Amino acid sequence: MKPFLKTKDFSISGEDFELLLDEELEMLVTKPQPKDLQKYYESDAYISHTDSSKSAIDKMYQLVKRFSLVQKVLLINRYAKGKKTLLDFGAGTGDFLLEAEKWKWSVKGVEPNHDARMRSREKKMELHSNIEALPQKKFQVITLWHVLEHLPDLDEQIKIILDHLEGEGTLIVAVPNYKSYDAEHYKEFWAAYDVPRHLWHFSKEAIEKVFSKQGMKLVKTKPMWFDAFYVSMLSEKYKTGKQNFIKAFCVGLWSNFRAVFNGRPSSLIYILKRDS
Repeated sequence: MKPFLKTKDFSISGEDFELLLDEELEMLVTKPQPKDLQKYYESDAYISHTDSSKSAIDKMYQLVKRFSLVQKVLLINRYAKGKKTLLDFGAGTGDFLLEAEKWKWSVKGVEPNHDARMRSREKKMELHSNIEALPQKKFQVITLWHVLEHLPDLDEQIKIILDHLEGEGTLIVAVPNYKSYDAEHYKEFWAAYDVPRHLWHFSKEAIEKVFSKQGMKLVKTKPMWFDAFYVSMLSEKYKTGKQNFIKAFCVGLWSNFRAVFNGRPSSLIYILKRDS
């Protein structure tokens, strides 16, 4: 692997990290990868575990999140067959599973973070701390919404997750795309690098290669258009110390415009099935 970029943890620790390019997989790898990652999540700044709505950026995140929940359920509905069984791996505070329940899905969730699980429990959605604790073994649909990039021992974790997917089931993975325009524009300040919580940084090519090793085939991708705006807002803050909403909006808009033609949006949803 060769050096690609030096960056830092802008949101919590301020520590320096390096991104190395795995040329074979077309994927970036965070170095070093701390043994104790939990402390890098212990902050109100980590919004997916806290449901924070304090700052303007938090409020935008929550607004988009409410809209996106319905869009995500509409997506998984396309892959429902018979009894609709769903596992959300890395379920955060449980909102996606609560929305899926409204649409008659039988749901289970895994969330390692204790505080996020307790917040989910307050909403009457019980989550498991690890996948081994699941009483149900196979699911029609398994989702990982911005989770894959957090998983240590990547290949082994994917194998364990796929052991819980039905034979003709569907795996849905959403991750940032380091080949997007907003990533190129903000460089080390790109918020979606989010080191060291993000251990891996994927391109479309990387997702295809990583999952092909596990007998999975990429059947479809979908852009996450709102991510370009949210990530650009955070990136502007990291780069300048100011919000710069107008500039961030313009960068996000231009990133999405370019993505229409080059297929490289800020984040992508990947739909994968077993390669029969």
